[in-house]
Amino acid sequence: MSEERKTKVHRTKEEKLKILKDGALSGVAATCKKYGIYEASYYQWKKKYDEMGDAGLHHGMTKEHLKEIKRLQKENQQLRDLLIKEQLESQMKGELLKKKYAQANVRRS
Repeated sequence: MSEERKTKVHRTKEEKLKILKDGALSGVAATCKKYGIYEASYYQWKKKYDEMGDAGLHHGMTKEHLKEIKRLQKENQQLRDLLIKEQLESQMKGELLKKKYAQANVRRS
């Protein structure tokens, strides 16, 4: 790689994916030269992509962040399921009360 100074550019997840795909097809050295990035950056992105998938290519993403995000998503889903269950129980109780009072009104008449 030449000694010219490269400016720091934050690339999006989509740009990084495109560069990784291009590198797999055209070769790492040619791709890095084409996009003006260091090979070390390419291999760093590839390692993160291999370990964490698409999410690993977000700026600043680490394994710990991804693990925490997945934990929170799981907790969120559990809370949603609990809420749905509670809403169904409430709806069923309401329907039972309506039937009970409807029957009581019929007997009074």
